[in-house]
Amino acid sequence: MASFPWFEHYPDGVPETIDAPDSSVFKLLADAASADPKAVATGFMGATMTYGKILDQVLRTAEHLRGLGVRPGDRVAIILPNCPQHMIAFYAVARLGAIAVEHNPLYTARELRHMFEDHASRVAICWDADVAKLRAQPHDIEVDHIVSVNLTHAMPFVKRLAMRLPVPKLRRLRKQLTASAPHTIPWKKVVSGRRLSDHYPQPAGDDLALIQYTSGTTAQPKGAMLTHRNLYSNVLQARAWLLGMREGKETFYAVLPLFHSFGMTLNMTMGVLLRARVELFPNFDPSMVLASARRLPPTVLGAVPPIFGALASMAKTRHVDLSSTKFCFSGAMKLTSDVAEMWDATGAGHLVEGYGMTEAAPVLFGNPLSDKRRLGTIGVPFPSVEAKVVDPNDISREMPPGERGELLVRGPNVFAGYWNNPVETANTLLADGWLRTGDIVTMEADGFTTLVDRVKELIITGGFNVAPTEVEAVLRGHPSIADIAVVGVPDPRRGEMVAAAVVLRPDATLNEDDIRAYAKQRLTNYKVPRRVVAVDDLPKSLLGKVLRTQVRDDLIPRLEP
Repeated sequence: MASFPWFEHYPDGVPETIDAPDSSVFKLLADAASADPKAVATGFMGATMTYGKILDQVLRTAEHLRGLGVRPGDRVAIILPNCPQHMIAFYAVARLGAIAVEHNPLYTARELRHMFEDHASRVAICWDADVAKLRAQPHDIEVDHIVSVNLTHAMPFVKRLAMRLPVPKLRRLRKQLTASAPHTIPWKKVVSGRRLSDHYPQPAGDDLALIQYTSGTTAQPKGAMLTHRNLYSNVLQARAWLLGMREGKETFYAVLPLFHSFGMTLNMTMGVLLRARVELFPNFDPSMVLASARRLPPTVLGAVPPIFGALASMAKTRHVDLSSTKFCFSGAMKLTSDVAEMWDATGAGHLVEGYGMTEAAPVLFGNPLSDKRRLGTIGVPFPSVEAKVVDPNDISREMPPGERGELLVRGPNVFAGYWNNPVETANTLLADGWLRTGDIVTMEADGFTTLVDRVKELIITGGFNVAPTEVEAVLRGHPSIADIAVVGVPDPRRGEMVAAAVVLRPDATLNEDDIRAYAKQRLTNYKVPRRVVAVDDLPKSLLGKVLRTQVRDDLIPRLEP
């Protein structure tokens, strides 16, 4: 690997490269359990599990999946919120050499359908509250076996008992956490059987470990294929960057979902590498997080800017000390100076911004965890990451320092392509290993990089990607809508807000609540337009393509408070 100017900004002790491992990501857990089996691995609603217990249940789950016919290369769907069972399921699939396919448990049945049509998993490990969504799929999508997970079973016995009391609040909580799932395989049965033999073959570094779906400019998400080497490499890259972390001493707060690439790499793989205690939150509730922080101070927190802002604001009013949180990472959307300053005022460690994408497992850039951070930038490339800025219309031409262009990256964490999609793979992953990010940046001569625009038309709201064409395809079915354009407009809390400009059919009148309700039945909540605005027509090019930038510019003043 060549020498790059950004190396001089690496903190002392950070290597320029890492050795890409040729082993299964399962080794992370096996090594942690071997080093200290009695160390606490997870915390969930007051209950804990040790690394030894987690490994034991991973091997029992792997054996049960093998008994169901799961073999190396088979896909296993995981539809779970943050919980110990999620971590166990992921590592069990990895141990078998099968491919985990992560799904947002809040997806609607319609959203799940495309993914299941694509990856064709025959086995699903599913939150019992989501089983009905799988059962609602058409007959052409058949799952042979559904393992149902009752989240309350991972809670302390006293809490489980309390939720059976005739108290309305507790009953509502129980209803939110679990549902009846007849004719499925209970998780308890899965983890109470035999363990997988130690002699069962381990997958290699180039074997696929994970499919994560990522939104693009097309109406349907694409499945990014990540190998064991991709996942393991990104963990080692992050570990090399984050000097000062102590093995067996850190407490990670997993407020980001594990099905999200950022949350997975930080908490489910890096946390395990460090033998940390990973405190799992099934959803982000600032009151719950701060109550936990009083009892168990966090030391590591990765989140999106709105979460840091909400925690900083509430911690101030409730006098919660967050100074234990020394490692603070922001990603998935732009970190503004006001959020960074709010967080710094809590006494916690410097909040630093990085950059990544699902196709890179995901982290590619980071700011130094020191006064050398540059607010407003995504930092510099991680160890073993090569980066360059090119003319998006002629990628053979590199742009001079400080000029806008498309960011290309290359490294051991860059994915193997899109599942069942050779065309998009060829468009995104070049023959020489360079990944076209679709993001427009400026890179200074010393490597510090600023994200300024996107070639893609993705909307990033609260750290989640939304493909405008997917939302448009759904809302075109509404009887009042003749034409539609969905765009992202600036929002101080979410970074961007999903907004829709609609042309109504003759004699129809705008009913914003009705259109939103229609969308909610078919899309997960973060994709539903926050605002719907009626327009006479949509600006289009000579070829008939909607000019989204113009739509966005027209909507912004109309949506200002």
